[in-house]
Amino acid sequence: MKSSFFKKSTRLIRQKIQEYLQAGNKWLLDTPERALSEAYQAANIIKNIEIEHFNGQKISSESAHYTDNVMGYWQDSLNKNLIIIKVKLAELRLSSSFLNISNSAFLERLNFIDEVISKYIGDNDKNINDEVLVVSQPLQINQNEVNNQSASSSANGMKVDPVFKKTGFFPRSIGRTLNKIKSDFSPQAEEQFVQNFQISRKRTRTAVRFLVMLVLVPLLTQNISKQFLFSPIVERIRGENSSQIFLNYEMEEEAFKELKVFEEKLKFESLIRKLPPNSLDTIEEKIKNKAREIAQDFKEKSNKAISNVLADILSLIAFALVIVTSKREIVIVKSFMDDIVYGLSDSAKAFIIILFTDIFVGFHSPHGWEVLLEGFAEHMGLPANRDAIFMFIATFPVVLDTIFKYWIFRYLSRLSPSALATLKEMSE
Repeated sequence: MKSSFFKKSTRLIRQKIQEYLQAGNKWLLDTPERALSEAYQAANIIKNIEIEHFNGQKISSESAHYTDNVMGYWQDSLNKNLIIIKVKLAELRLSSSFLNISNSAFLERLNFIDEVISKYIGDNDKNINDEVLVVSQPLQINQNEVNNQSASSSANGMKVDPVFKKTGFFPRSIGRTLNKIKSDFSPQAEEQFVQNFQISRKRTRTAVRFLVMLVLVPLLTQNISKQFLFSPIVERIRGENSSQIFLNYEMEEEAFKELKVFEEKLKFESLIRKLPPNSLDTIEEKIKNKAREIAQDFKEKSNKAISNVLADILSLIAFALVIVTSKREIVIVKSFMDDIVYGLSDSAKAFIIILFTDIFVGFHSPHGWEVLLEGFAEHMGLPANRDAIFMFIATFPVVLDTIFKYWIFRYLSRLSPSALATLKEMSE
């Protein structure tokens, strides 16, 4: 009994050891790909920051004009991702020393990482050693730094680091000023200025062209499809059934009210003029003609509402296609809008924020929402339900106001504290 129990326990222990060995072997085999993937992801984050916020150039104060806090944020993000690349490349070299990894995908990713980090070799402001950035040399690894940066890399670099950095004996703005003066006296200063101007002009043209296309494509799609496609189809289908005149009860009530007003007007005129009794037949004929005219008008209005729905759906599809097929233009527009926003003065930023908040969530905004919703219901041929409109007005602007306040508290206070102070003074 005891021997069988001992054998069973020994077999279980042997199975557990084999499972652990297999898991360790799998982890070791996956280490090069995992390490390179995380290093490649960190390099992609750096590349995206360069494209979106520094016109494709290296992340430095010379490539774009940002405030000290904003530049500190980008600098911290750069340092964090460079350390991730350092750690993961060291892990890659350690594992590839006894694993033969030489396929083309690995080499392409390594080339991309080298292209990204080559801009920052020997940059003293980043406090990154040269050996961190050279793939072929061994790296010195700090274990605490590895743990911290590996944990932060799982969030894809989205965690916001503190924007305040330690300052030296002299303010950093003096160093940037001296560097700017030095670059102005450089022999390549004029060429660099022309190149930056050409890049800026090309980006502005691309952004404006994309914004215009983003507006014109849905509008043209809606109007053209409505006039030449959906309206003839709807008129042909609804023309066969003349009894379907009204889409909702509000149209019917409006038609009855219009006919009633016309009838009362005719009777009033007949009483004033004291027309003979045989004129009643004439009045009845006029009422019948007016009823046919009203029915035709509301039938056309119903056809128009149905065509609007179909054309709007097609325009939304066209809008989505423009968005999906224009990822590069969207990045350029985002950078263009960032430059415009950061270029505004603090008072202009505060004015725009107050203007938008007062229009959409201010004291008089419910009247504007009511007009917009009633116009939208009429455009779609839907009954303008007053209860539903008031419920929307009572909830949606409140949610929008909360989002505005959270954005001001979460982002504006960090990106532009002076604009936040100006906003508070203007609000008071």
